[in-house]
Amino acid sequence: MNSIDKFVASRTLDEVKWQNSTLLKGDAAEAVPELKRQISGDLRVMGSGELVQTLMQHDLVDQYQLKIHPKILGSGKRLFREGSKRTDLELLDRKMTGTGVVILKYPIEK
Repeated sequence: MNSIDKFVASRTLDEVKWQNSTLLKGDAAEAVPELKRQISGDLRVMGSGELVQTLMQHDLVDQYQLKIHPKILGSGKRLFREGSKRTDLELLDRKMTGTGVVILKYPIEK
């Protein structure tokens, strides 16, 4: 994780110290489209449900990669919240890991 480029969207940080990290300045909904124009390859969101919600609201998601873990927690936050725009998904790829995690990929038609 330390060796890859990371882009941090934050409303509270003024700087980031993690190796190969860049702080996205301003509103993420404005910063991400500019970032997508500047770099090649995929951008992935890890660990931020709020950022994903912002990207979804601004049609900035190109693909969902959903990981289903074989555990029942009994609670948690919903990815697709009440009022989310209806989107028909078509499965692009699926894999199962040795630990039983199912990885599903769905491209978003634009």
